[in-house]
Amino acid sequence: MSFPNDFFEVDFLAVETAKSGDAITIRSAINGIQYVNVVDGGFTDMGETILEHLNAHYSNQSYIDNVVLTHSDGDHARGLKHILENGTVNALWMNRPWLYADELVNRFKNYTNVDNLRKKLRECYPNVADLEDIAIDKGIPIYEAFQGANIGHFTVMAPSKGRYLDLIVDSEKTPEPAAESATYLLESLYSSLKTIVKATANFIKAAWGEEVFPAQGTSCENEMSVIQYANIGGVKVVLTGDAGRGALSEMISYSPYVGLTLPGIDRFQVPHHGSRRNVSTELLDTILGSRLDGAVSDESATFSAFISSAKADPDHPRKAVERAMHHRGGKVLATEGQNIRTGWNAPARVGWSGIAGRPYPTEQEE
Repeated sequence: MSFPNDFFEVDFLAVETAKSGDAITIRSAINGIQYVNVVDGGFTDMGETILEHLNAHYSNQSYIDNVVLTHSDGDHARGLKHILENGTVNALWMNRPWLYADELVNRFKNYTNVDNLRKKLRECYPNVADLEDIAIDKGIPIYEAFQGANIGHFTVMAPSKGRYLDLIVDSEKTPEPAAESATYLLESLYSSLKTIVKATANFIKAAWGEEVFPAQGTSCENEMSVIQYANIGGVKVVLTGDAGRGALSEMISYSPYVGLTLPGIDRFQVPHHGSRRNVSTELLDTILGSRLDGAVSDESATFSAFISSAKADPDHPRKAVERAMHHRGGKVLATEGQNIRTGWNAPARVGWSGIAGRPYPTEQEE
């Protein structure tokens, strides 16, 4: 099969368990230089599914240029074990907290020995440690995925290394920090409120354009998520993982350095399966544009918003987030038991066709 010099295809694969997860495959080319990337791998069983998908739809592709782990959570990391063990992988991109133990040791209580802190941080992030062990055993090089790194045709927009180190210190998973920062206190508040909010969420009718997002943000682990951006054929693609408001703000600040003028995203992965705690009206106004006066059709949508959410997951996506995408002229698509392909100038794929966007919710969470 011959390929155009410039094209891309991105597949958001359905991760169908009781909880949502992320698994994305990408094939892209610029000036005839082609890359195949896998971004996150869902839960354990998704690893085999991803390799089968690549073989079926990427021209019997057995070689993966780049595997990217956005952050440590199991719904993103566990499926990558099978890929590293059974695929042919050129490079693994992920951030490993223990590599920076010497820079962090003075920021934790009760730690003065770098080796002890390094060991403890590996214990705190077992999914990342497992992938590191497999990669070393298989001879797969591991690279840092910090702001400015180029992964195939994508550029990492967040996190910066400095912000990543702050998040390690502030995380509830890691040892107690030497001084409790504002981020650490917010992380503790988020943890204590999370269960309460789940149990008491109610829906209310809301007029067009109304948006309600909670004051509490997401976890430090989600804030560590790698955000990637690519411009291929003038089509601007942003992949967010589980990025929170801090990560999105960092992406906005870095955008001028990669020639990205906001708003203006064409393909947008909605963070964290459509969670309310990862976005805000102000951030979405900057990234996607201001709220419109009324709804637009799928054909008139100015961008596509992709949500990786499982049918059995009652908490994702949140109606407020789906509404926010509609408010800015987006066509909203969720995996919910189906794989979703988006692209530009991409090779034809037999049996795949476009799908309708999700309807506008007339109610949202209180």
